[in-house]
Amino acid sequence: MLSVFKDEKLYYSIGEVADLFGVSKSLIRYWESEFTILKPHKNSKGDRRFTKENIEQLQLIFDLVKNRGFTIEGAKNEIRQNKDLLKQKQAVLHKLIHLKNELLRFKESLYPVEGSQNKI
Repeated sequence: MLSVFKDEKLYYSIGEVADLFGVSKSLIRYWESEFTILKPHKNSKGDRRFTKENIEQLQLIFDLVKNRGFTIEGAKNEIRQNKDLLKQKQAVLHKLIHLKNELLRFKESLYPVEGSQNKI
């Protein structure tokens, strides 16, 4: 998963989400209209406010469409048929990425990059 939750905000704007995934805001709005699982909150002005759950849903859509090459209809079918399995895979992936980041931080604490006398 993309490392998005560094600042632990409750809501993210559509611009922040688009930048996070490296796509246009219009693509995010299009996916929202196509995928019923994606329902960001809207404030009184109508601005979309994405929660962490919404971003995880977008990550699933992004993975299916952009990384794995599914069509929109194919991605919808995949989500419908394998929703629980896909969520489990995403959860495992998140945990592995978190573990990797923790191990890298641990390694940095043992062997600082600059000026280290104890390189292996």
